Amino acid sequence: MTCSKLLTGAALASLISVAAYAHSGATGVVKERMDGMDAMKASMKLLAPMMQGQTPYDAAVVREEAQTIQTHAGEVLTGLFPKGTDGHPSDAKPEIWADWEGFADLALRLETYSQGLALAAENGLMMAGAEGTGMMSSGAMMGATAMGAGGMMGGQTMGGPRSAEALQQMPADAVFTMLSQTCSACHTRFRKE
Repeated sequence: MTCSKLLTGAALASLISVAAYAHSGATGVVKERMDGMDAMKASMKLLAPMMQGQTPYDAAVVREEAQTIQTHAGEVLTGLFPKGTDGHPSDAKPEIWADWEGFADLALRLETYSQGLALAAENGLMMAGAEGTGMMSSGAMMGATAMGAGGMMGGQTMGGPRSAEALQQMPADAVFTMLSQTCSACHTRFRKE
C-alpha cells in the first residue's frame, strides 16, 4: 500500500471515531438531528470538490445529494430542536431558542437552496470545467450575478432567499455557494465549536 493510501485510511478512521465519540450518549431527538447533520455533511463533502472542479461534475449526483440535504432541512430540521435539548452531548447553542426566528429562517433557506441546487444540477458549473470549453452563456452568468450568488451579510444572503424555481436558472456552483454559506452562517451562530 502506498503512503497516501495509508494516510487516507488513517484520516477516515479518525473521522469515524470522532463522529462516534460526538454521538456517544446521544439518544432520541438529539441523535436524530446529529444523524441528519452527518447526512448533510457527507453530501456537502461529496459536492464541494465537484463544484470546485476538482472532481468530475455529475448532474445526477448533484441532484441526489441536494435532495438528501433537502430532506433534512426546513421544518424537518427545526422539528429536531425542541426546547430543552441543548447541553451534552448536543452541539446546539442556547442561541437557537433565543433567536428561534433566525434559526428557522436559516433552516428554510437551506431547504430552498437545496431544492434550487437539485433543479439547477443540469446547468453545470459557471466555468465549463477542466476541458477549457469556456464559460456558460452570458445570460446564465448574468442571472447568477443578478440573483445574488454573492456573500453573506449578517448570516443572510444578500437579497434574502430566492425561490427554488428562480435558483433553477443559475449555474449549480452559484447555488451551491449560497447553500454552503447558509450552512456556515447557521454553524457560526448556533453550533458550539
